[in-house]
Amino acid sequence: MNKIQQWYSGALTFLTEVRAEWKKVTRPSRKDVVTTTTVVVVTSFIFALFLWGADTVIYWAYNGVFTVLDKVSNVF
Repeated sequence: MNKIQQWYSGALTFLTEVRAEWKKVTRPSRKDVVTTTTVVVVTSFIFALFLWGADTVIYWAYNGVFTVLDKVSNVF
């Protein structure tokens, strides 16, 4: 029975501490959430454009190199 009482006491202490910490939590304002979300979306879009551009340049370079090598190998 002692273990059950200890568990119950520990659970109550835990829940009391959770409630106290929950009261200390500050939540962002709607303006902060909108601003942060906008920054994340715009940054993601810019990064996606950069990766698309880099991928396109690498594709063109890769394709160009193998086109030249194909023409050179057909000469011999």
